[in-house]
Amino acid sequence: MATDARRAVEAVWRIESARLIAGLARMVRDVGLAEELAQDALVSALAQWPEHGVPRNPGAWLMTAAKNRAVDLIRRDRNYRRKLEQVGRDTEFDHAPDAAAEVGEIDDDLLRLVFTACHPVLSTEAQVALTLRVLGGLTTDEIARAFLVPEATVAQRIVRAKKSLAKAGVPFEVPEEDQRAARLASVLGVIYLIFNEGYSATAGDDWMRPALCEDAVRLGRVLAGLMPREPEVHGLVALMEVQASRARARVGPGGEPVLLLEQNRARWDQLLIRRGLDALARAESLGGAGGPYALQAAIAACHARARVPEDTDWTRIAGLYERLSLVAPSPIVELNHAVAIGMAFGPAVGLELVDELVDEPALTGYHLLPSVRGDLLAKLGRHAEAREEFERAAGLTRNERERKLLLDRAAAC
Repeated sequence: MATDARRAVEAVWRIESARLIAGLARMVRDVGLAEELAQDALVSALAQWPEHGVPRNPGAWLMTAAKNRAVDLIRRDRNYRRKLEQVGRDTEFDHAPDAAAEVGEIDDDLLRLVFTACHPVLSTEAQVALTLRVLGGLTTDEIARAFLVPEATVAQRIVRAKKSLAKAGVPFEVPEEDQRAARLASVLGVIYLIFNEGYSATAGDDWMRPALCEDAVRLGRVLAGLMPREPEVHGLVALMEVQASRARARVGPGGEPVLLLEQNRARWDQLLIRRGLDALARAESLGGAGGPYALQAAIAACHARARVPEDTDWTRIAGLYERLSLVAPSPIVELNHAVAIGMAFGPAVGLELVDELVDEPALTGYHLLPSVRGDLLAKLGRHAEAREEFERAAGLTRNERERKLLLDRAAAC
């Protein structure tokens, strides 16, 4: 019974923690304090639920316990008397365990928390750590293991992030209309960074970290529910859903990477593909077909619609990458464009474009540049040169699975 109750607490925490912290942050205007209060409520649940059973509405039970703790804390601190008056106005709630906030209020609080956790006063690393902590419900240890950094490093990032927000006096609010676009871009960037680290792990022994992909997709879905009129939010959700649909096919029985054109497409998740295509249609209906995430989602959709690799519309993909290079120019986009051109019009044409990127400073040390070049050289029958490129790529990657794949390709040349 105690074990079942503990599992219930952990499950409820993962689901409810973001709403809980968001509601508390609106009250106390401090994300760090809000998380401490939420943790106190979690400790109370761990102590009481095994003995008394899991309440009918566990999320509301946690919120009530945390709010009561907040009121007690503020009452004991004379410096917070004015805040107490505000909390008194904000917390007219029933003290019964099943009391719950209005849905609209919860949505507003979550949206405030999203923008606060991704505030530009924080570094990207701090934004990622804080977002996974307060919105993803992950523990410090889980975040550290996902990004292969010491737990102490993640803990320091989170502590510094909270202090930075408090020191800068960052308001717990959704930014005004004129600031929202820039801030939203940061929010979307953080969520996609989390997804990408799960989809293609930067370092370590695993090719993928599916849990990170799942957390990012969940955060994206939450954001789409909170901001239903923002086309790029739906574009990002579409991109992540379609990419995630290939997860089972991207890894072989021994954990080895399986490249796109070699994947068993029968293993692609058709439900995720349908969800992704629906989200893409939503983005396009809102006038966002030309947004960076919507364009990337349209590229992913080309692969999703191809039942066999030979059906892939590489000409359309090349055109989409060309459009993407205009709205979100980067050397990596140019490299991907070269790959698509090579698939559509032949490896010699693709190699010409890749060779133009060899001296690009931003791609120095980027392992996919020699990897792509090796692939094109191999297709042209220039195997000795291809082997050198694959070996160079293997020396640059920090992912052990990817290194072995590249060395195997070098040996095959």
